[in-house]
Amino acid sequence: KARRRLRDGGAAACPAAEQRTVKENALQFLSDEPGGLAGRFEQQDESREVERVELFRKMVETLSVSGNEEELAKLIEGEIAPYVDEITYDVMGNLIARKKGAPGAKKMMLSAHMDEIGFMVRHIDDKGFIKFLPLGGFDAKTLTAQRVIVHGKKDLIGVMGVKPIHVMSPAERTKLPEVTDFFIDLGMSKEEVEKYVSVGDSVTRERDLVEMGDCVNVKSLDNRAGCYVLIEALRAIKASKKKPSCNFVAAFTVQEEVGLRGAQAGTLDIQPDFSIALDVTIACDIPGTPAHDQVSHLGAGAAIKLYDGSVIADRRMVKFMKAMADAHKIKWQTEMLPAGGTDAGAMQKFVPGGSIAGAISVPTRNVHQVIEMAHKDDLDASVALLTACAMNVDKWDWSWNSVNECPVEKPVKATKTAAKPSKAAVKKKKAK
Repeated sequence: KARRRLRDGGAAACPAAEQRTVKENALQFLSDEPGGLAGRFEQQDESREVERVELFRKMVETLSVSGNEEELAKLIEGEIAPYVDEITYDVMGNLIARKKGAPGAKKMMLSAHMDEIGFMVRHIDDKGFIKFLPLGGFDAKTLTAQRVIVHGKKDLIGVMGVKPIHVMSPAERTKLPEVTDFFIDLGMSKEEVEKYVSVGDSVTRERDLVEMGDCVNVKSLDNRAGCYVLIEALRAIKASKKKPSCNFVAAFTVQEEVGLRGAQAGTLDIQPDFSIALDVTIACDIPGTPAHDQVSHLGAGAAIKLYDGSVIADRRMVKFMKAMADAHKIKWQTEMLPAGGTDAGAMQKFVPGGSIAGAISVPTRNVHQVIEMAHKDDLDASVALLTACAMNVDKWDWSWNSVNECPVEKPVKATKTAAKPSKAAVKKKKAK
């Protein structure tokens, strides 16, 4: 409050006691360095927190359904350009950003997929209603009462329509809905719709970002969260003014939701020694779910992947990540996802002989719905863990069954500079 009064009304608007508090807090902030890479949102400057939330907001509002990721790629390119040495695009549309390590360093591929689940226009009927194909996996019951955006010659708001319960038969009322039961209603005639919409146009779900407690809640955190973690890790490496311990290749990939396709093509080209996927994972820490089915928990830290439907994480990578998290005092948990996959599955096997692969996941509730929720602390922990891995991969013994007592770069400890004694104080001490 005192900072706000000083900013808006000057010193006259702020009592002297509060001015002193602002000054003391500022000195305290300047003298206490972070005790490691894992910092909390509230420990950073307020304007920086706003920037981070706004980055999320811009990403989730940008079209990036599978097969149509160009707009988000351009946004990300603008964000990361100051932090990398080279940016290229491959034929499929993957955005590849390289940060050079020391000469002769091994190559680490970091993948965050840009695409979100969505739909493609399949047919426009005589009344202007649109039938569509899903792009990615949907639980059909979550489509009820939702708005969508049809991205034609101009963006059009539509609603998901389905047969009303009032005219359903008893058998229909007990049946779970299917994606094919739904249609998109634009409130227009067929002639009006066809002025703007064509078969093959993309459709995304519509939902604004909100902050709830210490969480962000919005559609498409899968996988804007992974993109955010990779962007922020690049920013942190640049801020450290040190080279990463590997040749750091950040791949913002396409078409993950329809079969890890971008990661497959990117991996064949990049040929990494190490690979880490950045994605969300299920946080089913909700009422009615037994402990063994919860997968991960909001607020419990970055999730180090052990298993999902596409990959068994290399146990050397798992051990390395745990060691990095402990050394840098980063909160972490493990996760095993019974079904579903990530880019880690492609990066592990589309290299001759394979790569040492793993994943850092952001625990997320309500995945593949428009109300996905992630905790800010888990996002911070994921950024910190990825940064620690990038800065220390060369200090690790990657042979099987290694002991790994090798040194790692320790986090900076909080210190305070002791006040230098005055000459009078020194003379007085000598006199005693």
